[in-house]
Amino acid sequence: MSLKDTRRGVILFNLGGPEKLQDVRPFLYNLFSDPEIIRIKNDVLRKLIAWLIATTRQRKSRALYRQIGGGSPLRKITDAQAAALRTRLEARGCPANVYVGMRCWKPTIDDAVKQMRSDRITRLAVLPLFPQFSVTTTGSCVRYFMSVADKSGLSSEAEFEYVDAWFDNRLYIEAMAELIQEAMRGFPDPNPEKIQLLYSAHSIPARYVEEGDPYLAQTRKTVELINQRLSSTSASTLAFQSKVGPVKWLEPATQDVLAQFGRDRIPQVLAIPISFVSDHIETLQEIDIFYKQLARKAGIKEFRRAASLNLYAKFIDALADIALRAF
Repeated sequence: MSLKDTRRGVILFNLGGPEKLQDVRPFLYNLFSDPEIIRIKNDVLRKLIAWLIATTRQRKSRALYRQIGGGSPLRKITDAQAAALRTRLEARGCPANVYVGMRCWKPTIDDAVKQMRSDRITRLAVLPLFPQFSVTTTGSCVRYFMSVADKSGLSSEAEFEYVDAWFDNRLYIEAMAELIQEAMRGFPDPNPEKIQLLYSAHSIPARYVEEGDPYLAQTRKTVELINQRLSSTSASTLAFQSKVGPVKWLEPATQDVLAQFGRDRIPQVLAIPISFVSDHIETLQEIDIFYKQLARKAGIKEFRRAASLNLYAKFIDALADIALRAF
């Protein structure tokens, strides 16, 4: 096939989120049906457990989504990121269709594959919206995509270039550093020495890391690279949020770190969502509402959050850079 005949595409993976309160239960069911989340080989048993979890958690989850307007903005933001990426790629002389595939919600990966076949895509960059690799996120999305692509026939029609992780992409690191600096300027005392940086990443079960998942190492490296870019004298701590269930998860927990900051009489804390690229329940409710309340109770006078990447121009440049390298 000649270069002229190449029809390029990019698929952006994310987990998705319920857009309305009535979506909460089916979203939770989809999430916990994932064999990378609930590691039970028996499909029937795993789905039964997923049904039980979704049924028992739906009321609590709906209450949390009510606090942020009744649903997740993740789909809207991801669609906007896809549109912005398409515009940026075209401006850089590499036009490509950009698709969104959600692992646990809509538009599904199946929907994206169907549209790719209709568009006769011949070269595809598979780009997860997770900077750091984990089997629970990128691994799950890629594994499912490969099965759908094989069954649909897309695998025989297009070449795939997989992006496993991009936590060390220069433009991504610069974008994160710029948003942190912008947030720091808003503190009553903007002196970096007087602001504690709290990087908060989504946790995963500790045993996954013990089994070789690189998520923890890559997250630590991300923090290191951002701090190097900042060249500031701020102290920083990496913590983990969004634990679910009784098994051991990565530590320390963000809420425990906040309690310690209070005991240490740290007056100013900037929370940085390190493993998220879009606003959703973990930023808008867990950090902005729940952790802010905990910080106040702990005696922290100023608790703020750095803005999420969302449609930040340099972040879209980063996605374009990653996609172009894959092409």
